[in-house]
Amino acid sequence: MRTNKTSHATRASEKALTTRLTDKYVLRLFVAGATARSRQAILRVRQLCEAELKDNCTLEVIDIYQQPGLARENQIVATPTLIKELPRPIRRFIGNLANTDGLFAELALITKDQTA
Repeated sequence: MRTNKTSHATRASEKALTTRLTDKYVLRLFVAGATARSRQAILRVRQLCEAELKDNCTLEVIDIYQQPGLARENQIVATPTLIKELPRPIRRFIGNLANTDGLFAELALITKDQTA
C-alpha cells in the first residue's frame, strides 16, 4: 500500500512540474509545401498567436515534404493540421483554419484575457 501512495505522490509532483514548465501553449502546424493554402494557414495561426495568445505561445511550422518522418510520427493524414501539444490534453484541428472562433473551441484554447 505504501507503494501506491509513493507512486501517487510521484505522479502528482510530476504533473505539478509539467504544469509549471508548460505555462506556454505549444502549437505545431503541419503544412504541405509552399502553397497558397499553406501560407494562409501559417498566417492565420501566427495571427492567432500574436493577437490572442500574445507571449504565451510557441509555434512550430512543419512542412511534411521536408520532414516526412515527423508527419508519420504525428499521424498526419491531411494538411493543414494544427496540434496543440501543451498544455494537455493534446488537441487537433484539421483543415480550413479561417474560422478562428471554431479553432479556439476545437483546440480548447484559453487566452490570458479569458482567465482574468
